[in-house]
Amino acid sequence: MTELLSRIFIKNHRNTSDVRVRSAYGTLVSVVGILLNVLLFAAKFTVGTLFGSVSITADAVNNLSDAGSQIISLVSFRISAKPADREHPFGHARIEYVTSMIVSFLILLIGIELLKESVAKILSPAPPDRSWIAVAVLGGSILVKLWLGLFNKQIGKRIDSSVMRATATDCLSDALSTTAVLISSLILLLFPTVTLNLDAYMGVIVAVLILVAGGKILLETKNSILGEAPSDEIVKQISDIVEATPDALGLHDLTVHNYGPGHIIAALHVEVDGKKDIFSTHDMIDNMERKLREEHGIEATIHMDPIVTDDERITALRPLVEAAVGEIDPAMRIHDFRFVEGETHTNLIFDVVAPFENPSSDTELQQKIDEKIKQINPSYFTVVTVDRG
Repeated sequence: MTELLSRIFIKNHRNTSDVRVRSAYGTLVSVVGILLNVLLFAAKFTVGTLFGSVSITADAVNNLSDAGSQIISLVSFRISAKPADREHPFGHARIEYVTSMIVSFLILLIGIELLKESVAKILSPAPPDRSWIAVAVLGGSILVKLWLGLFNKQIGKRIDSSVMRATATDCLSDALSTTAVLISSLILLLFPTVTLNLDAYMGVIVAVLILVAGGKILLETKNSILGEAPSDEIVKQISDIVEATPDALGLHDLTVHNYGPGHIIAALHVEVDGKKDIFSTHDMIDNMERKLREEHGIEATIHMDPIVTDDERITALRPLVEAAVGEIDPAMRIHDFRFVEGETHTNLIFDVVAPFENPSSDTELQQKIDEKIKQINPSYFTVVTVDRG
């Protein structure tokens, strides 16, 4: 069904790197979600009102909030498709993260209101009427929500949309919560002697599931807005291109900024032979930047780090320094290694990449490294820059 709808309503539907195609996908998914959620709201609200079920009525209101969330998503896709301008030089794609956060707030609000209403009904019980019509409506709702969740998940993966992934999670939560309501309705129908106010207790379960889903979306979106470490996939894409370039001798100081799907900006240092022709090396760097842009949509700025490759002293000394640093923390790495030899002492100059998890301060790490290096040779002095990564 997903492929069929894509072919019918989206021109060039496989070209997901095109912002117009991506916007068209967003419009399609949002419109389908709005229509289905409005229909589910109408059916559940009617049944819940007729048969006095607080859990079914609350589930209906949840569907109405989902329709509102889809309207917000529709607007966000329209805005994110806008090109970069003077005020937003990196484009507008991050609006999706803001939208996802708004959706999470709406979900949390619905969950809190449902919890309050369910607790009130537990304290003042009024058993709902028993009806197979309600069971049929709830069963149909579960099937629709499962399909809608799958639809959002598939398209969200296809176009890398955080909004759609959030909506897919919400749909699964809705299906689970509706299942809880369905179970309580079936028990009341199949066991007429049951007097426990199951409807209200299932309302509490529904509310908790909604709150968990909203909290999960909020945490994921918060990380995207604050900034997070690049995914393993992006790191591998960059590393593979660098490693496949014969004259690229090493990679470090990789920084990735994600400004939304299709808007990834990276900066990195690549070690090169300092004796190579500068114009030839610059051409190699340009080629790597072009490949990253054309093959992966990554706008990269690569800094050349010239290193000495034919000095026997550096070749012999570097492994000793790496081993000494590794004794302090096996996760630490060094780069930009060089030394300046003097009459009374020798300066070893290098950078150290230390993991964020290492509890020592940068100054403490510098002192520990200096002590380790002096065990190799007391005349060695270290000039160390500590990077975290």
